Amino acid sequence: PDVLRFTGTTLGGAAFDAAQLAGKPVVLWFWAPWCATCASQAWTVAEIEPRYRDTVPIVGVAGLGERKAMKEFVTEFDLGATPQIEDTKGALWKRFKVTEQSIFVIIDRNGTVVHHGFLDGEALTAKVAALAGA
Repeated sequence: PDVLRFTGTTLGGAAFDAAQLAGKPVVLWFWAPWCATCASQAWTVAEIEPRYRDTVPIVGVAGLGERKAMKEFVTEFDLGATPQIEDTKGALWKRFKVTEQSIFVIIDRNGTVVHHGFLDGEALTAKVAALAGA
């Protein structure tokens, strides 16, 4: 689907192609390294991402900060196994019409955006579990 036609580079320096996620529901998490709300969400993402990695991938999109701070955030919250796209120029933020940090964009397996906005940990967990059919 068109919504997954984008590429990027992870904070670890690896190439990322969203087309590899086609056919699965996907969660894009737009965060900033200095954001306290993002930090609280990071605990939930770190907890649920390994459980749903194969059925509902969660991909971080880091913006509004310096690369060093973004990498420190990933380390602090044990998010190293979760793909984190570096978006310091905000290209993906603009593409998905994200105007503030701490936004989740959830795309169903057909490529339709089914959620665009804030989610607390409980709501995120419930939505991901539902998409996974759990």
